[in-house]
Amino acid sequence: MQCVILAAGRGTRMRPLTDTVPKPLIKVCGKSILDHIVEALPTEVDEIILVTNYLEDQIKEYCGDEFHGRIVRYVTQENAAGGTGAALMCAKELVTGKFLFMYADDIQGATALAVVVEEDNAMLAMSTDSPEDFGILSLNDDRTLRGIVEKPKSGTEPSNLANIGGWVISPEIFDFAPEMNAELGEVLATDMITAYAAKYPIKVIEQDVWIPIGNPDQLTAAESILCPKK
Repeated sequence: MQCVILAAGRGTRMRPLTDTVPKPLIKVCGKSILDHIVEALPTEVDEIILVTNYLEDQIKEYCGDEFHGRIVRYVTQENAAGGTGAALMCAKELVTGKFLFMYADDIQGATALAVVVEEDNAMLAMSTDSPEDFGILSLNDDRTLRGIVEKPKSGTEPSNLANIGGWVISPEIFDFAPEMNAELGEVLATDMITAYAAKYPIKVIEQDVWIPIGNPDQLTAAESILCPKK
């Protein structure tokens, strides 16, 4: 099974750390974010597709052709500011079957990852007390994904489940090439996922360990969780 990991961004919110190091290689407790991500992958995943751009030579040198016992293939997202959907589309020619799709700045718990890869179509989510800060899942009656509402106003949220990345989907996702989000000026993977879910029901699996690392405060929080001071 393949795992597509988006690792092309400049990591501007993590500056100055990312001025000279790509965000996926920033160290958390002595290991890169990518190390943490790949170490948590289930044994079913035997190949990784890294979508890269910013300082990509560092990532290629660090991971090589094999990383934590898994084959690694690379594809460059020429327009790294094009959005997550554009990044996912870059992997189209390399994907051969059902695959796991993740972001390179989210550390996910291994237990839920092992569950989600057993499904044909599934995604990870986590309950939150601050839905206004996240994309929140709207669910069908059978608890499959209906859609994702970005940062809903208090009282309007369709659930308390946040979209945290980590999808198992098929190559048919590439049939749902999205239009640019007019508000953000980017192509969003979540728009592709929402369109895909209307035809291919996506089961929602709750994750109990999700550590996003998008800015210095989150990096500090990640270190307090993964290597707390005694």
